[in-house]
Amino acid sequence: MQSAVPKQYLPLLGRPVILHTIERLCAHPRIQGIVIGVAPDDPHWPSLVGELKHLSKFLGTAPGGETRAQTVLNSLKELTKHARPDDWVLVHDAVRPCVRQGDIDKLISVVTRGHSKKSPLPLKGGEGEGEGVDGGLLAFPVSDTVKRVDNTGRVTETVSREGLWRAATPQMFRIKALTHALEQAMKTGKEITDEASAMEAAGGHPHVVACHTDNIKITLLEDLALAELYMQQQRGKA
Repeated sequence: MQSAVPKQYLPLLGRPVILHTIERLCAHPRIQGIVIGVAPDDPHWPSLVGELKHLSKFLGTAPGGETRAQTVLNSLKELTKHARPDDWVLVHDAVRPCVRQGDIDKLISVVTRGHSKKSPLPLKGGEGEGEGVDGGLLAFPVSDTVKRVDNTGRVTETVSREGLWRAATPQMFRIKALTHALEQAMKTGKEITDEASAMEAAGGHPHVVACHTDNIKITLLEDLALAELYMQQQRGKA
């Protein structure tokens, strides 16, 4: 990002990226509460606390870990003070401030299809009407031609893009199931790049839900300008 300030705190339309993300999630009627994973020595977070007082769904923070998986696991443990083990949790990147409410609705609808809130069904990975699914995630189908290269940069293969998707967030699973999957993956040393990969390692088959391509993850400096454009376009129709 060519910045000494972490990307989640960079200004987006005059306010830190993470504030836009938190407020967008809090505005969703089916999200009951939010916990933020924050590094214990984060010097930037305290300056934002005052701006969160008006958000009744903000439940507090959990200590960030050395890895994404550890941060999520710490946050899940904090969340259990407010939720039940069989409740659903959405895990979302702080630097995806443009996620649409409609895409969150689609994810919740697909994942909870066939699950009774009072009597959860076993996770089966089914995709049809009335069947359970092992959670799910927002994602984009791969549309570009994909090349595999060696360590010198030479192309060794053109990879078929059939069935390939780029994972995004939120990713949605039951609290207990995700906690168990993360703990098991960390014990066995499996590389966990997102929550879905932890569930896959535990034998699950999360359901992919297509979302709009404006649900970008701010990673490069030019992504800030693109996020501003998307947020301006979304106003009144996100």
